[in-house]
Amino acid sequence: MFIISRRLFAFGFLLIACCNPLFSQSASKPPAFKVIGFYTAKSDQAHISFVHEANRWFAQTAQQQGFQYDSTNNWNNLNTPFLSQYQVVLFLDTRPEDSAQRAAFQQYMEQGGGWIGFHFSAFALTPSAFPQNWNWYHHTFLGSGEYGSNTWRPTSAVLKVEDSLHPATRHLPARFKASPNEWYRWGNDLRKNPDIRILLAIDASSFPLGTGPKQHEIWQSGYYPVVWSNRKYRMLYVNMGHNDIDYEHAPHNKDLSQTFDNPVQNQMITDALLWLGNANKK
Repeated sequence: MFIISRRLFAFGFLLIACCNPLFSQSASKPPAFKVIGFYTAKSDQAHISFVHEANRWFAQTAQQQGFQYDSTNNWNNLNTPFLSQYQVVLFLDTRPEDSAQRAAFQQYMEQGGGWIGFHFSAFALTPSAFPQNWNWYHHTFLGSGEYGSNTWRPTSAVLKVEDSLHPATRHLPARFKASPNEWYRWGNDLRKNPDIRILLAIDASSFPLGTGPKQHEIWQSGYYPVVWSNRKYRMLYVNMGHNDIDYEHAPHNKDLSQTFDNPVQNQMITDALLWLGNANKK
């Protein structure tokens, strides 16, 4: 009788838990913080490939780490009421062009919001379809200024940790091999900007970096930051975000590499998200 009674009690408890909305609401654990990823995914198959891969990876990581990940290709959502719902904003493949959207983003960051930008989100070149016409973003916030040049073809590089005390890099080895990427050079020397905290740079063992065919696409030497933060904002720029693509056999454009197949690199991005999200949750 005692066994039957215990089973009936357990069944009744489960029935209450399933059918009582108040019980279900209190039992469900809210997300630790919320992340919104903005993307366009309209130009360059390598960037499109990265965006789709990123949206899958961030959704999976959100489930593992207990935060919420949403994504949108509607840049009109870059406004103050919408952004107020999120502790971290991601720019996966570009930047806003509308002045109202830019103003809302600047206000969000100046009020303590969190941000991670990838690869092309920092691109600016005048003249081009993405000119340098946003001084606060490219010079004050990112510090990088205009795009200078890039390596080609997309290839992996050995990266060295320049700052092991930052929350995004504290679990990284001193050097590690990154996923294949198109690496960028910038117009401004970030080492001369006191607000910029360089976290990762290309290690000298990577040179020559790139395979060409043009000689200027193969870097022989130099100093190239690839991940950095700005001391005045809660942000991280990550140069990774360009998968290698079989361009030579279009229209197939088969993926030849993935960005998120690198556990060490993923650790950095996860730690950056947890740093930004947990610091800024309301």
